[in-house]
Amino acid sequence: MTDLSSSSLRSEAQKPTGNSPPPPTDPGHVSIALTPPSPTPPSAATNTRKISLLPLIFLIFYEVSGGPFGIEDTVRAAGPLLAILGLIVFPFVWSIPEALITAEMSTMFPENGGYVVWVSSALGPYWGFQQGWVKWLSGVIDNALYPILFLDYLQSGLPVISRGLPRVASVIALTFALTYLSYRGLSIVGVAAVVIGVFSILPLVVMCLVSIPKVEPLRWLTTSQRKGVDFSLYLNTLFWNLNYWDSISTLSGEVGEPSKTLPKALFYALLLVVLSYIFPVLSGTGALPLDQERWTDGYFAEIGKVIGGGWLGWWIRAAAAASNMGMFLAEMSSDSFQLLGMAERGMLPEVFARRSRYGTPWVGILFSASGVVVLSWLSFQEIVAAENLLYCFGMVLEFIAFVRLRVKHPAASRPFKIPVGVLGSVIMCVPPTVLIGFIAAFSDLKVAGVSLAAVVFGLVLQPCLKKVEKKGWLKFSVSSHLPDLMA
Repeated sequence: MTDLSSSSLRSEAQKPTGNSPPPPTDPGHVSIALTPPSPTPPSAATNTRKISLLPLIFLIFYEVSGGPFGIEDTVRAAGPLLAILGLIVFPFVWSIPEALITAEMSTMFPENGGYVVWVSSALGPYWGFQQGWVKWLSGVIDNALYPILFLDYLQSGLPVISRGLPRVASVIALTFALTYLSYRGLSIVGVAAVVIGVFSILPLVVMCLVSIPKVEPLRWLTTSQRKGVDFSLYLNTLFWNLNYWDSISTLSGEVGEPSKTLPKALFYALLLVVLSYIFPVLSGTGALPLDQERWTDGYFAEIGKVIGGGWLGWWIRAAAAASNMGMFLAEMSSDSFQLLGMAERGMLPEVFARRSRYGTPWVGILFSASGVVVLSWLSFQEIVAAENLLYCFGMVLEFIAFVRLRVKHPAASRPFKIPVGVLGSVIMCVPPTVLIGFIAAFSDLKVAGVSLAAVVFGLVLQPCLKKVEKKGWLKFSVSSHLPDLMA
């Protein structure tokens, strides 16, 4: 492996470039060339602070999970036994491979484009744009859930927000408030993620401890009370609750010492996510007789009420509502910085690369928030199924890019490298790819049709943007502070 460390890349990237032309590139590979930068406002640079380890762990936690709120449908779909087995097996099939690939590729490309840059470097800018389109759209669809789920947890105490104009006004007001918090800076978002995370996890720890004397382990072996297993709901729920490990890659440029911090944060976040799922499910299914139909969103509050009393039920309900706020903030940060990273690579108009005085991509934030409001009318199941399919398309491109870069550039600097060769890389990608096939096979035709239409739209959108660039209707540029890692 060549001696090209991440620190040397950063020092090269910080050298003044003036107005010198970009260096000649080798037509045999995709070059991420350097061109004169757009000026960055001094205020933005001054107010941009790097994310440290603890906030990064909780940002990953909220991009992936946010706690067991939403995992209840696995029990409803398949019963306790399959739900518990799924939570044990699924991380090995999907979460660990995705987290390892994210750690390697994010330290190889420590910039805000994240997975867009990975795919661009391996397959070319056209497919890099497609990756950015489907993953951004998947993220926005995902984020449309959280204001709705927040209100769902509160509506039992405030029935006025359950329907009609008050419901719509509440969704818009909540989206605006959380969007403003995202605008104020990643340091604030990181602190909020830690505070919300501790508040959300504590009542579940209490519930698990209080439930221990009441647990009957034989209840964990119960299979579905239904006539059969709802595999579509089961797989989609597991997938939705255990994916998005790669989302943190779009914030790589905002992380302090990414080559060390990102792998550590992914490891600790993985432990936190898996434990936050398994123990509450073991507690709820072991301490109470099974009523499978009641295992749906919000049921952990009812379990807490039965096990510990009304105070614990309300604490868990409040924790679930707060958790949705944390997930919104993390997803909004990831989506908006992804658009910034794409603009810095010349894939989007350079207006998306503009930062506020707090260092945040305000155009990307507004764009993402608008998408959230537009999509918030969809049902929970439709949102989960649609975003899962789009996410699967993006993950296939990531797996291909990961293997192809191992083949094309084996000596490129990888501060964190998975200790497997090319064959091992291929084998590691096989189980999650097979899982993607199952997710697609069990998809509703209507949702599959909408998702396919979204993919086709992206295939057309990129040439249209290139036409706009050629005509000079909008300004595109590539930031000079980004190194060509493959040169």
